[in-house]
Amino acid sequence: MTHGLSAGAASAPVVTRFAPSPTGPLHLGHLHSAFCGWTRAQAAGGHFLLRLEDIDAGRCRPAHAAAILADLSACGLDWDGPVRVQSVHLEDYRRSLDVLAGHGLLYPCFCTRAAVLADIAAAGAAPHQAPDGSALYPGTCRMLSDAERADRIAAGLPHALRLDMARACRQASPGLSRYEAGQGRIPCRPQAFGDVVLARRDVPASYHLCATHDDALQAVSWVTRGLDLAPSADLHRLLQSLMGWPEPAYAHHALLRDGTGRRLAKRDAASSLRDLLDRGTAPAEIRAMAGYG
Repeated sequence: MTHGLSAGAASAPVVTRFAPSPTGPLHLGHLHSAFCGWTRAQAAGGHFLLRLEDIDAGRCRPAHAAAILADLSACGLDWDGPVRVQSVHLEDYRRSLDVLAGHGLLYPCFCTRAAVLADIAAAGAAPHQAPDGSALYPGTCRMLSDAERADRIAAGLPHALRLDMARACRQASPGLSRYEAGQGRIPCRPQAFGDVVLARRDVPASYHLCATHDDALQAVSWVTRGLDLAPSADLHRLLQSLMGWPEPAYAHHALLRDGTGRRLAKRDAASSLRDLLDRGTAPAEIRAMAGYG
């Protein structure tokens, strides 16, 4: 099977992954997403990996990480090889940031969220939104001189690292595109994210950088995840191009919803897998509820 990638990528074994963040219990929507990847790998005689994206120490908890492993196993899901835990590999992500910095693609940003919104308001324009719903950064700190940046860093001012999007797009492969299951190749527009944050003081590397790095490291050939994350694939393709990482194919699935059409999500207090298991719901029934009976 080919999907418009290079010949080497097309002939490589199918590798998929499920990569939750341990910020709370898993629910049926998570299980649905996990089985989307698992069944694609199983059908092709490939490999299904489990990864814990726990970089955000302020929100992630070891107890949630342990519960994820236990609940997935109890529901009949298995995976190949050891679980990659991102917080154990911070140096990997730091090296990637160093590469981007070496190409002149990162700059320190000293703005707080409140300052960003204030700058937007002062410009007298309605705030534009990035695909993830955040306010599009107006580039305030991109305009600082090297001397101003050095002085602020020397003074110990906290800062994030942002990607200079315009410069990054100039350095990336021309005509950047990605393969989406059911659609074929589609153009990418990472510019919609603006100068995205790739590291903060409290979170040493962003989801975008860590996920893309690990997909390359683990030879993930199909990224299977919810449709809500589809826009981020454009940004991930940009990072892949800049870093020389291989290009996976993407399969973004529809989100699992309840009987009223509402998306099942942690923030909506959707019933967790642990709740269902503790009530004596059989694993086969739980899989059926997740669309994989």
